Parts: sequence; C-alpha cells; structure tokens
Amino acid sequence: QVQLVESGGGLVQPGGSLRLSCAASGSIIRIYTMGWYRQAPGKQRELVTTITSSGNTNYVDPVKRRFTISRDNAKNTVYLQMNSLEPEDTAVYFCYAQVHDQRAGLRGYWGQGTQVTVSS
Repeated sequence: QVQLVESGGGLVQPGGSLRLSCAASGSIIRIYTMGWYRQAPGKQRELVTTITSSGNTNYVDPVKRRFTISRDNAKNTVYLQMNSLEPEDTAVYFCYAQVHDQRAGLRGYWGQGTQVTVSS
C-alpha cells in the first residue's frame, strides 16, 4: 500500500504564491508519472500538470506560464510552485502518482487534497 500526503495549501491574495508538496510512502518499488489535479466548487476535477520519471512536464493552458511542477525522486516527493495566483485558481488540489507497489503491482494513487483559496 502507498499513501500520498499533500501540504502547503492555504489562503493567499491575488498575485501571491504558494508551494504545494506531496510525499509518497509505503511499499514503493518505483514511481512513474506524478501529477496535480484540482477541483473547484461546483466543477469537475481537472488535470493541471504532470511530470514523468525522466522529468518531462505538461501543463494545461490556464497555468502554463504561472505554475511549475518538479520532483525529488530521492524523497518520493512532487512539488507544485504556483505564482501569480488568481481567484480562478481556488480549488482543492489533489496529488496523483502512478506507482509500482511491491504488494499490489502497478496502481494509481491519490492524495486526500489540500485547499487553495485565492481571495482579497
């Protein structure tokens, strides 16, 4: 079994910055693609960004010039640096990881989510 724990969310004014972290732990053999999703009030959960084990990244257009995803493989951790935040970024942010689990095989895992609120 693998657990993902997010941290770093909070309340920030428009134009501000936040850095989210997601640490994976458990029976991990290897972590492949990791990513961040978000779900705003009254909306469907949507993909924000992904990063492969080799460091290739993808972003959706609304965040492409403002957000940066990175990972530290030694710590089994993925980060999301968010700059120039806008009220439209308000959402619960979820971490995702594609993991080769020693006991369960290849599986996708989700974190519980961390709240990001952008408001003046």
